[in-house]
Amino acid sequence: MNAAQAEIWTVSQLTRRVKGLLETGIGSVWVAGEISNWRPAASGHAYFTLKDKDSQIDAVMFRGALGKLKFVPESGLEVIAHGLVTVYEKRGNYQIVLDDMQPRGLGALQLAFERLKRKLEAEGLFDARHKKPLPLLPRTVGVVTSPTGAAIRDILNVLHRRFAGVRVVLYPARVQGDEAAPEIAEGIRALDRHGVDVMIVGRGGGSLEDLWPFNEEAVVRAVFEARTPVISAVGHEIDFTLTDFVADLRAPTPSAAAELVVRERESLLEKVGLMRQRLASALAQRLTQARHRVNVASASFVFKRPEELIRQRRQRCDELRMQLESALGEQARSRRTRLERASHALALLSPENRVRQAKERRSMLQWRLLQGMHALLDRRRAALLPAMARLDALSPLAILGRGYALAWKLPERTLVRSGAGLAVNDALYLRFGEGGATATVTGIEEKEHGTH
Repeated sequence: MNAAQAEIWTVSQLTRRVKGLLETGIGSVWVAGEISNWRPAASGHAYFTLKDKDSQIDAVMFRGALGKLKFVPESGLEVIAHGLVTVYEKRGNYQIVLDDMQPRGLGALQLAFERLKRKLEAEGLFDARHKKPLPLLPRTVGVVTSPTGAAIRDILNVLHRRFAGVRVVLYPARVQGDEAAPEIAEGIRALDRHGVDVMIVGRGGGSLEDLWPFNEEAVVRAVFEARTPVISAVGHEIDFTLTDFVADLRAPTPSAAAELVVRERESLLEKVGLMRQRLASALAQRLTQARHRVNVASASFVFKRPEELIRQRRQRCDELRMQLESALGEQARSRRTRLERASHALALLSPENRVRQAKERRSMLQWRLLQGMHALLDRRRAALLPAMARLDALSPLAILGRGYALAWKLPERTLVRSGAGLAVNDALYLRFGEGGATATVTGIEEKEHGTH
């Protein structure tokens, strides 16, 4: 058969045919394998690979199915998965679209329990330092449980039997199913706001699935955040939930929780009677001791002759008063002497006295200074007179006083020492012993003529 005679399919037709064969021939199957390359998408879907030691297959789990899982898948986890074997037509790859998945070898709920427990424990929610003590005699007890279950009946019976006066506030909540956890968490918060003295949160026994709401993170955090002390009473003694670890106290059953909340009335009355008896015995013993002390005191010397004791005390007071007066007088005299010495020293060192002494010293120094200045001036004057006489004798003015004169040529005002340097009509200034005059040269004599 050649190509012209054969039926020719498109790639889409072939892929769609293979897809139909897989979905009808194999359909939905359970498959075991290891999760690899786990890739959650922003849409909420998850894409990954299931593999064993020889093969692998692409897998996808859409958001709706993924949200129903009781555990968080991750790479490396061995699982058993259920889904439809099909083909992704866009790429022609065959894959399995899963609608359910469980951890292999460990139940999904148990796996989720262990993982959430490790997470909350790492955050410190189970630390003993957060545990609050229970009140001794609570007036109001809050209970979060089903209003129709056996747990509330057991709690009310125990409370009524042990202490009938206690008030019970019930917050009705579902304790099983998907809607139970939000109601339980809201009930814890509501009773905490209401102001009960202590709170019981719990239900009767059941399977892990039945008790699962008490393992939900929302319930555990509500118990941790409550200001009211919380008793966890979930299931039977062998059952443990995460609320047991975070609560302030765990009770194995709801009835045991009620017994922990209030003490038995008869037991309290017996304890009060015992304490009253012990108090009466202690008071009687104290009264006997006090009576004995009174008898001993009444037989003592003090009570037989009290005036003698007063006389001795009065005499001792007189002695002490005299000693005190003597000591005060001596002390006053000593202080007076010290005061007088200090006053005298203060007078000597007073600023007024020191200023007066400084003024006297200044006056004396001024007088001595003046005396020294007068004596120095006299000595200098006596030494100066002979020198003045000699100076006067050598002074040109003294020579001029005997009839001589000095001549200066004008306008140079040079001293004329010889007639050779003069010319007719030269102006002269003449200085005499007293006064002076100006003159004009009218004639010059070459040689000096003697005077007759």
